[in-house]
Amino acid sequence: MSTSVISLHPKAIEFTSAPKRMLIGGQWVESVSGKTFTTENPATGEIITTVPEGDKEDINRAVAAARKAFEEGPWPKIKPNERANLLLKLADLVEQNAEELAHLETLDNGRSLEFQLKVVDRVVEDFRYYAGWTTKINGETIPVSTPGNIFNYTKREPIGVCGQIIPWNAPLLMAAWKLSAPLATGNTVVLKPAENTPLTALRLGELIQEAGFPDGVVNIVTGFGGTVGAALTEHPDVDKIAFTGSTAVGKQIMRSAAVNVKKVSLELGGKSAHIVFADADYEKALANVANAIFGGSGQACIAGSRLFIEKKIYDNFISDLAEYTKNYKIGSGFDHTANLGPLISAKQKKSVLSYVDIGKQEGAEMLVGGDVTEENLACGYYVRPTIFANVNNSMRIAQEEIFGPVVAGMPFESVDEVIKLANQTKYGLGGGVNTTDLRKAHQVAHGIKTGNVWVNRYGVLDPASPFGGYKQSGIGREHGAESIDMYTETKSVWIDLD
Repeated sequence: MSTSVISLHPKAIEFTSAPKRMLIGGQWVESVSGKTFTTENPATGEIITTVPEGDKEDINRAVAAARKAFEEGPWPKIKPNERANLLLKLADLVEQNAEELAHLETLDNGRSLEFQLKVVDRVVEDFRYYAGWTTKINGETIPVSTPGNIFNYTKREPIGVCGQIIPWNAPLLMAAWKLSAPLATGNTVVLKPAENTPLTALRLGELIQEAGFPDGVVNIVTGFGGTVGAALTEHPDVDKIAFTGSTAVGKQIMRSAAVNVKKVSLELGGKSAHIVFADADYEKALANVANAIFGGSGQACIAGSRLFIEKKIYDNFISDLAEYTKNYKIGSGFDHTANLGPLISAKQKKSVLSYVDIGKQEGAEMLVGGDVTEENLACGYYVRPTIFANVNNSMRIAQEEIFGPVVAGMPFESVDEVIKLANQTKYGLGGGVNTTDLRKAHQVAHGIKTGNVWVNRYGVLDPASPFGGYKQSGIGREHGAESIDMYTETKSVWIDLD
């Protein structure tokens, strides 16, 4: 084995070697049907382990456990500061097991170990941030004008049982996002991890138990979206659904949730515009653009996949970007010399390469990229950084979410033109601007219809700042004060004092 390849952490080996179970009502159980499925290493295509394949009956059990924990036992009686202590204990345990969690995530998800260690730090920060919120969920006294001596006040209460469905591109981080706010506000959770990447969610379940959360407060059911996910969204005793994933599935979830008018929050697809003005710091802009689309092999909802370059530097910039990609070494996330990992699955690789073919058929010019044919990578799901030039904004590669390392380059001439081009999409999740002109940066940031705009940097996130999308990129915001709103009900109380 090459000395550049890092060996799997001993605790990660121990975890993957042990039988996997689902967490329901504080117990680790097999699926009712006894069925299992495999999870594989996307860098090699090899099977890692087998996981229970849940179905509707497993969801019924999990929802019942969550409902019982919400209404009975210690959880509804726990004081806000005690919820804070539980979240802080969980954060400490995640921090203490950071290397194991990062190794499991790289094994299951494919992104580099260095990146996953940073993700674990963000997970720790997330739980600690929401621990601080538990004692700050306030109501108001309202000076109403109703006749008589009336005292009116509001109070914030937890919604109830929350069904949380997370994706495979950042499974541990998304698990933290889907657990921290609802737990801080006193809800209970049924978590459904993506079938491609269930391992860190299950390990996190063990740490949740170790932290001392009461049985049934967090339940984890593994399985497929069409069975477990559908059963969760349709379940009449689930009060709230939160989903991160594709826009197509988000629409299905909205239809299912309408049956009993569940509250829904969705963080969905994107086709983000990344804008480079001629006055930008050229080298920094090159790095920003490359990281925005090729980080995580483009498997990010905020990926800067539509690249708008000011016409006067267009030819040079896109040519230099193509040259820049030659510095990328493709390989396993455990190879510390590699900086572009695999796609999540054979299915995803096939989908991405189909878009590469579509781009060629549409008449765009592919400067670099495409399939990977090296013998030592043949068993993994790799695609090279792919750059298309002279793209028309109406082409499919400029309008449809590819979710891979494929960028569509287009020139523009003015601020007004690029704002118009950027907004010609059904999505509105991310956007980037590279310029040294602060007035221009604000003009574009105000003009593009998207939930997040980054200037001279890309993809920065923090638990204190709300994250979410416009248009078909979603409903609601995670993080910040707005996430507390998503997981609480406001009750208005009227008292006649006469």
